[in-house]
Amino acid sequence: MTEQAVRRWPLTRVSGGSGLAEAFLLITVATILGTRAYLELSGYPQVGGRSLHIAHALYGGAAMVVALLICWLLLGAGVRVAAVIVGGVGFGLFLDEVGKFVTKDNDYFYGPSAEIMYISVFILLIASRITRDIRPLSANECLASAASIAADGVARGIAPHRRVEARHLIDRALAGGADAEKAAHVRALVDAAPTAPARLRAVQVRAQRLIPDFFRSPRWIPVVGWLTVVTSFLSFALGVTGISMGGVYYDDDNVKLELEGASISSVILLVSATITFALSLPAMIARTRTTKVWPLQWLRYAALVFTFLNALVDFAVEGFGAVTYMAIGLFTLAIVTYHLNLAMRAQSVLPAPEAVATGR
Repeated sequence: MTEQAVRRWPLTRVSGGSGLAEAFLLITVATILGTRAYLELSGYPQVGGRSLHIAHALYGGAAMVVALLICWLLLGAGVRVAAVIVGGVGFGLFLDEVGKFVTKDNDYFYGPSAEIMYISVFILLIASRITRDIRPLSANECLASAASIAADGVARGIAPHRRVEARHLIDRALAGGADAEKAAHVRALVDAAPTAPARLRAVQVRAQRLIPDFFRSPRWIPVVGWLTVVTSFLSFALGVTGISMGGVYYDDDNVKLELEGASISSVILLVSATITFALSLPAMIARTRTTKVWPLQWLRYAALVFTFLNALVDFAVEGFGAVTYMAIGLFTLAIVTYHLNLAMRAQSVLPAPEAVATGR
């Protein structure tokens, strides 16, 4: 395939961009829940004195500006991670006060605020998934991502895992029909760059070593997986029952059952339960029937849906109950992501964690 035959798209996606977008949104949701929890525990203090009130949305806006400046002024993978963290916290602080922006009386406790937050996070999450999944990275996009890694390496060197990633992207670009001469130039830059210490990855590896072996066991996958399936199915069944019957309430000495009727929050939770169940059930059925990684990927998507979409609505409906749901979602996400990375490492050419940590 010649270079002219390689289709050029108006926008160039970057390798690993969708993962950073998901991390950004996860930090956003965690910031919202953490902020609400802190304000509830501290009695909603105000900063600014009698005549002024410095809303934390201002801090959020400042953090987002800092994140933009970081991306504009600096180069490197570590810089992008820092921008994701700072920007995610900033967006969470900003979005937490959306009730003040849409009401005449600046009502922070405006009821539909959680739904507005949900819609914002949901749209961004879907947009990031569509951007990544609408088609694989093209040959030119793979080569451009490798060139970005090479550019960072010219200035500061390349960490071992990043060098492997760049070479893999170049191979994909060549397989997709990229110009061989251009690919050779990028490969030369990647190979010539000095080796830099993988500090960020080393921290990640050390953090994983702190996890007790008990939680690293693959036996957790069926536990969290089927728990996700059962929980989402029960949520779906209860949601359909509550909406179809216009609300259900039963109370006696031993049992108390209350199901909300049709409302924005109940519809959102029903949609979330449907998506989670539709992803997790096929993943758990196929998990033992194939050696491919897509069941774990689907299970991770289900955990993302549960964590992102349920937490905000549950917080509006049940208050601190959302913190529990958030913790469950994060635990499931951490377990599945850990084993997904192991599976992907086993099926691809990646440096061992020990080699990355030591910079060999």
